[in-house]
Amino acid sequence: MRPQDIICIKRDGGELLPEQIKLFIDGVCDSSWADYQISALLMAMFTRGLNEQEEEALVREMLHSGKIFDFSKITVPKADKHSTGGVGDKTSLIIAPLVASCGVAVPMISGRGLGHTGGTLDKLESIPGYNVKLSKEDFHSVVDKCGFAMAGQTADIAPADRKLYALRDATATIPYIPLIVASIMSKKLAEGLDALILDVKTGSGAFMKSFDDAVALAEALVATGKRFEVQTQAVISDMSQPLGKYVGNALEVYECIKILRNEIEVAARPAWELSLELSARMLLLTGKSDDFESAKQICTSRVESGEALERLRLNVQCQGGDPSICDDPERLFSKEIVELPIRAETPGFLNSVDTQVLGNAVSSIGGGRIKADDGVDHAVGFSSELKIGDAVKAGDTIGVLYCRNADDAANAASKIREAYVLSESVVTPPHLIRRIIG
Repeated sequence: MRPQDIICIKRDGGELLPEQIKLFIDGVCDSSWADYQISALLMAMFTRGLNEQEEEALVREMLHSGKIFDFSKITVPKADKHSTGGVGDKTSLIIAPLVASCGVAVPMISGRGLGHTGGTLDKLESIPGYNVKLSKEDFHSVVDKCGFAMAGQTADIAPADRKLYALRDATATIPYIPLIVASIMSKKLAEGLDALILDVKTGSGAFMKSFDDAVALAEALVATGKRFEVQTQAVISDMSQPLGKYVGNALEVYECIKILRNEIEVAARPAWELSLELSARMLLLTGKSDDFESAKQICTSRVESGEALERLRLNVQCQGGDPSICDDPERLFSKEIVELPIRAETPGFLNSVDTQVLGNAVSSIGGGRIKADDGVDHAVGFSSELKIGDAVKAGDTIGVLYCRNADDAANAASKIREAYVLSESVVTPPHLIRRIIG
């Protein structure tokens, strides 16, 4: 069947058969479909929609467009966590060593930051020498040695998604749930998992700003995981303000190491609380615990005993990094960085934070990417000193901008100050965990 025949079916509102979706994905991978034909079908899917059968077929074909990890020789359960992204969203760096220390293998395929959201790979690369570009064989080896590995997507894992995502970005077809589900799940299912926990963000710093949209995405992700016989659950979490204290690559790694050292600052507690929630649910899904409170106690004990920190130390060593940062995380702070306090101009109560504006401000000083091929300055960032609901006096520090040059960062500081909105009346803080799906 010709590409234009398949495009016509969906353009006219018809249902694509599994074999037609297979022809489409084969054409994406072997370049027998031109980019304009791929884009045309993506737009038809976006406007006409995909039903459950079409979505499942799309996930299956994207998954099998590349290789699937085989961890059958690892006798412990295999689990991973995926987040839809946000500002200061650093939980992977806590969860992976913590859950591994509880006897679960965590093969974590991660991504880079783009726009206002950070990326786990960029954070990891702020650790001197840390290698996120692992071959499939090296990835297996690291999981064998320390219970978890964190690396980027290789060319042979769901290769169809690479091209489709780039074309979706170029044709404004990103925000459609079945296509989002296919992109996320084709990569996660390729990890050969027994269980998957999904952290779906909602709020001003999330891609799904509407709570109802976040619920719809979470339900679709969970349903897809279960159809592929992976124990799957989603946590809808708040992203109406930065998660924890720090935003920025090296700063977030510092925060995570401090948490794993059981040296948790008050401002960092939400990052720990969400990490604990997600980690405990991974233990439940893998059968390592049959009670949520017991699972939380197991995870807490691994941090208090230092076992989770030692698992991180072993992983850093296995992936070529300097494990001594686990002993002296302050080394992650650059001596060349200027600290620029941002102060409140009026009194009140912190009512809201435009978290996307804050994330973009950090990106503008080098902390993130505007375009996929931009470089990243791992040392710059922001520390968030206030949480929604806090009382504020004029002159109080909203946060501190870590920058190369205070003059260059003046615009970013102005944007951040505007992102923090005060009110005259007391404000009720938002709940961190909004809903559990699955």
